[in-house]
Amino acid sequence: MIADGVEDEEKWLAAGIAGLQQNAFYMHRALDSNNLRDALKYSAQMLSELRTSKLSPHKYYALYMRAFDELRKLEMFFKEETRRGCSVVDLYELVQHAGNILPRLYLLCTVGSVYIKSKEAPAKDVLKDLVEMCRGIQHPVRGLFLRSYLAQVSRDKLPDIGSEYEGDADTAVDAVEFVLQNFTEMNKLWVRMQHQGPAREKEKREKERSELRDLVGKNLHVLSQIEGIDLDMYKDSVLPRVIEQVVNCKDEIAQYYLMDCIIQVFPDEYHLQTLDVLLGAFPQLQPTVDIKTVLSRLMERLSNYAASSADVLPEFLQVEAFAKLNNAIGKVIEAQPDMPILGVITLYSSLLTFTLHVHPDRLDYADQVLGACVTKLSGKGKLEENKATKQIVALLSAPLDKYNDIVTALKLSNYPRVLEYLDTETNKVMSTVIIQSIMKNKTRISTADRVEALFELIKGLIKDLDGAVLDEVDEDDFKEEQNSVARLIQLLHNDDPEEMFKIICTVRKHILGGGPKRLPFTVPPLVFSSLKLVRQLQGQDENPFGEEESTTPKKIFLLLNQTVETLSNIPAPELALQLYLQCAEAANDCDLEPVAYEFFTQAFILYEEEISDSRAQITAIHLIIGTLQRMHVFGVENRDTLTHKATGYSAKLLKKPDQCRAVYACSHLFWVDDQDNVKDGERVLLCLKRALRIANAAQQMSNAARGSTGSVTLFVEILNKYLYFFEKGNPQINVAAIQSLIELVTTEMQSDSSTPDPAADAFFSSTLRYIEFQKQKGGAVGEKYEPIKV
Repeated sequence: MIADGVEDEEKWLAAGIAGLQQNAFYMHRALDSNNLRDALKYSAQMLSELRTSKLSPHKYYALYMRAFDELRKLEMFFKEETRRGCSVVDLYELVQHAGNILPRLYLLCTVGSVYIKSKEAPAKDVLKDLVEMCRGIQHPVRGLFLRSYLAQVSRDKLPDIGSEYEGDADTAVDAVEFVLQNFTEMNKLWVRMQHQGPAREKEKREKERSELRDLVGKNLHVLSQIEGIDLDMYKDSVLPRVIEQVVNCKDEIAQYYLMDCIIQVFPDEYHLQTLDVLLGAFPQLQPTVDIKTVLSRLMERLSNYAASSADVLPEFLQVEAFAKLNNAIGKVIEAQPDMPILGVITLYSSLLTFTLHVHPDRLDYADQVLGACVTKLSGKGKLEENKATKQIVALLSAPLDKYNDIVTALKLSNYPRVLEYLDTETNKVMSTVIIQSIMKNKTRISTADRVEALFELIKGLIKDLDGAVLDEVDEDDFKEEQNSVARLIQLLHNDDPEEMFKIICTVRKHILGGGPKRLPFTVPPLVFSSLKLVRQLQGQDENPFGEEESTTPKKIFLLLNQTVETLSNIPAPELALQLYLQCAEAANDCDLEPVAYEFFTQAFILYEEEISDSRAQITAIHLIIGTLQRMHVFGVENRDTLTHKATGYSAKLLKKPDQCRAVYACSHLFWVDDQDNVKDGERVLLCLKRALRIANAAQQMSNAARGSTGSVTLFVEILNKYLYFFEKGNPQINVAAIQSLIELVTTEMQSDSSTPDPAADAFFSSTLRYIEFQKQKGGAVGEKYEPIKV
């Protein structure tokens, strides 16, 4: 059925165009022969094609545009006729003899245009006559297009101030009167379309009306271009009459479109000075009108106007724009109890943007808007609708974008209350936006109270909110979120140690509830922030005034011990071990031997009880050895205990090569350059000999398992350790030991059972070259190396 209707319309349109073109042809022939009577006859017949009621507005428009083009040619002919002496008044009378009213009025408008140009009569009189005569067509579509034609031919001939058609003192009033009258009649015709035809075709009619709305709206655009309309005339005459027409038409489509037109076409300063009238119209509109969008656009325009220049801001204060808009929004929401929550949030979001532009210094206004939003959201629970949550993110992002400072946003008491209504995912998005704002603007958050408020805002990233299922989160997204929290923790700082310690305690309180997946990301930055504070307090033991509450390194280390312990409970033993060793090194720098010993004890316990993976054990034992080697705070007894443990664990690694490397690394524990009390040459030699035995054992095992002794790399590595300690002056490392080791490596490399290893060969060659280089240096070093034969 629909397809048939479309086909029929195409046929009717084709027939209409054919009839129009045929009569246009005869009209052109008459024009060419200057035959006025025939020209009028065929032009009237051509325009009769526009009398059809069978076409939809879209198809009718196609027919109208062809007729419009022909009428422009006819108008030029009429101008020529008047130049040749034909009276324009007679012409104006003559066209009124056309048989049908619609062609008659099109011709009348065309001649009327020439009549005004001739200036034989005042423009206002001709326009008044034309606008009145057009009432003869009451069919909505035909009437709309006729009046649209009238508006088109008259727009450059209005008796406006400064125009060549300017009349007496009230000339602008005449121009306004004509446009308003035409607008009113067109709007009535446009609204009447809604009530014609069966109810089942309502949607189709609404679509057709939507296609024609610009014909009506153009009148308001013409009105806005009239130079003679000043603020007083707009306020006293133009706006009240337009608003009256909009309210009285009681049509949802017309009211929405025309209110939007008013906001878009008239100047911002006029809107500001007529806010009462404009806002007073909103509650009078139909309940189904999408007021939120129109009101939001009004606030958006006013916001942009305020942002355009600081000079206009006093105008906003003078008219109390914020109070009026706030009051209007309240009335609109009250008048529409069924307004979706998205609409409510959109309105308050626009009002907040307006407030931030116009009153950036009035935080109480911004907080008032957020408070009103909270009131409307109360009882709604978490918002599930995607568009509504996005709008809340926009609402909460506005203060951040304006102030570039989360500290200012934290002063808004209702800010966190709005956040409560976001679902878990959107809460995370908003938390990320807040952190990004802090990073981008390098915001300094330097008090514990502000940190507390901030972490309450971003708690969606710090811990599982009610109903959140962490397992469903994308792993990469989760890492990125937690890394952003870690970066934030590193940014928190205060030069005052007392306040900084409070900040650390506040952060710790929040992150420890984050669960096992988050702690490996958030604990390390907290530990390093704490260690930074320890360095700041380095050398300070007790507060000189004896205050128990003061921050000391001991107090921080106690907190650190408890904090790192949470990682070992997750478990994340490798990370916990690394942090214990970092803490031990800081305690060493503060000369706190018992504290450093405790951290090492915890590290060894983790190594014994939690770290079972062989690769992790290798990394851990080398970390322990490296850290222990740098320690200077330990007495003989404690150092011996720890070094004994380290060497013991080194010899118990699973693979022989790993054992060997760990044991020869332990040799550095007994010889430290800058510590005279840690230079035990015998124990260094014991470690190196033990490493040699393990290397031998590794070769034998390789021979037994694979039939070859394997690489000599371990022997070359041990040789390098011998050379290191020989150079450092260890008396137990002598030329004979080095010589025998060189010969051992050479023999092994020449053995038939050894596996060729280019890397080991290169390493050994490089070592021998180093010995030769040291010989050639001369002096004490050269003498020392001279006996070694390579």
